[in-house]
Parts: sequence; C-alpha cells; structure tokens
Amino acid sequence: MPRIAGIDIPRGKQIWVSLQYIHGIGPELSQKILAQTGVNPEVKADDLTEGEVNKIRELIDREYTVEGELRKEVNLNVKRLMEIGSYRGTRHRRNLPSRGQRTRTNARTQRGAKKTVAGRGKKRGATKK
Repeated sequence: MPRIAGIDIPRGKQIWVSLQYIHGIGPELSQKILAQTGVNPEVKADDLTEGEVNKIRELIDREYTVEGELRKEVNLNVKRLMEIGSYRGTRHRRNLPSRGQRTRTNARTQRGAKKTVAGRGKKRGATKK
C-alpha cells in the first residue's frame, strides 16, 4: 500500500481517487499533481512503480500544504479570528454558523436540541379567562 504524506492510500482504486484520501487534496488538485508528475490518472495505486510514487510524494511534500500542517494552519486562522474579536471569530466561539446561514429555524446540528420556552404555545389573539 503506497504511503504518501503519512497516509496509506487505498490500493484498488485509481490513483487520482486514492490521492483524495489525503486531507487537502481534492479532485482538481489530484489531477494537477498527476499531470505535473506525468503519471496516468487511471492507473490503480497498486500498479504504480516505486519511482512514480516517489515523484508524487516529493511533489506533494515540496509544493503543497496537506494533512497535519494544513489542519494546524486552519486552526490557527480560526484562533486568530477569535482573538481579534471579529464577527466570524465570535460565531466560531459560540459554535454557530459563520457563513451567513439563518439560525432562526435551521442550524439544529450547531445549536443542539430544542429548548422549550414557557409561554410560547399560546395562539395569537387568544383571550385569558
């Protein structure tokens, strides 16, 4: 099983799909990496020669931020937003959506289970007895 950027990529899949198992590499970047190294994207990961694997590994290490380094960078960016007190940082701190989605009716995953509030069940215009 080829090991690239600290990840064992799947053997039985085409190499352009297998590279996407590395955090930070998507479909387009995968195709771009393979074009730069001159490797056929349809080849199964098992069928790669050691030289091709080394080419891919070296290119990724040299030119791209992936895996742990990328995760660390993203976490530092979020911490920086929190420290400077920006709107996005505040949303991250409260675990709410930070990209403008509505939260009045949706965002249940972020906000947690419903909390019942007293006095919300009465109909409008209802009179007291």
